[in-house]
Amino acid sequence: MWIAEQWQDYELLDCGGGEKLERWGEQYLVRPDPQAIWDSPRKNPAWKRANARYLRSQSGGGHWEKKTLPESWKIRYRDLTFQVKPMNFKHTGLFPEQAVNWDFAMEKIRNAGRPIRVLNLFAYTGGATVACAKAGASVCHVDAAKGMVAWARENARLSGLEDAPIRWIVDDCGKFVEREIRRGKTYDAIIMDPPSYGRGPGGEVWKLEDNLYDFVKLCAGVLSERPLFVLINSYTTGLAPSVLGYLLHLLVGAKYGGKCTWDELGLPVTETGLALPCGATGRWCSE
Repeated sequence: MWIAEQWQDYELLDCGGGEKLERWGEQYLVRPDPQAIWDSPRKNPAWKRANARYLRSQSGGGHWEKKTLPESWKIRYRDLTFQVKPMNFKHTGLFPEQAVNWDFAMEKIRNAGRPIRVLNLFAYTGGATVACAKAGASVCHVDAAKGMVAWARENARLSGLEDAPIRWIVDDCGKFVEREIRRGKTYDAIIMDPPSYGRGPGGEVWKLEDNLYDFVKLCAGVLSERPLFVLINSYTTGLAPSVLGYLLHLLVGAKYGGKCTWDELGLPVTETGLALPCGATGRWCSE
């Protein structure tokens, strides 16, 4: 398991009973987590005095029950700064376990010894975009949600990257990649975090298990002659990390050689010293 152990401003204090207790800077949140199927004695007093708790409703969805919580606030990871803002469906705009992937990408870019062009697809609020730009890459950030792209731009600004070479694209990721291939554009690295399920602008249904192979195959067509890495994230329950590795072997490794690795992502739990699993990642890199 790749565990995000370098956080200062974020901490997973405890988890159990289908919930997790987290510290985001100075704010304490309780959020649902379907992986935390065990019991916890909930010794930490923050369970009771958390600033906010996300409660699921019987009919689906849910709502935040807030005591004292700012509308948004900032947290830092190394030399990156992000805006955190509780929003619908329990999310905060940041997935802290992804820090291990930011570290991976930053190290590869810094050690490449050449300019690197990164394509970040389903790029959300731009954690990976900001990390790659901070490491010196030029980045193309693509997400279909205009609000998420605006949030990502703010994260770039907060991290001192207002003038960094980042293209901000609001578009369907598949259609954008198809156009880039027609234009002859290429990238040295690709990061993608495709959803488990979604609908395109024309009502097209996206289901990860059905569409991921073809999508990765399409994206392989936009890689440069000397690609550096390809990274796939998945939060789809039941999809093993090795599936992502298998795809990368077939669609990238077979052509470029290199090395494929895959694993669960995890966050260390302060109370127990164990780690909570948080999705899966597959990585291909050139060496």
